[in-house]
Amino acid sequence: MPKRLPVFRLIALLEGVSYMLLLFIATPIKYLYEDPQYVKLLGMPHGLLFIAYVVMAVLIAPDMKWSTRSLWIVLIASVIPFGTFYIDKNYLKKKHA
Repeated sequence: MPKRLPVFRLIALLEGVSYMLLLFIATPIKYLYEDPQYVKLLGMPHGLLFIAYVVMAVLIAPDMKWSTRSLWIVLIASVIPFGTFYIDKNYLKKKHA
């Protein structure tokens, strides 16, 4: 198992959860109740987790022996709702559990 894999899996989980909170809780509150505080509160941590996810994906790709196509799938998944959970199940967990 690559040494960075547990860290990447944790970042992927946190990034996915922060994205869900931002999309399905903070954003509706912002527009329905005109209260942007939750978007402000969650925006920065989510942005940092997103950047960490992308950097870790690029760093871990050689250890995981991902093709260029697989790396792009992993990267694109970070902008799709629930995408990081799919990546964890299909690209991270099954090969090195």
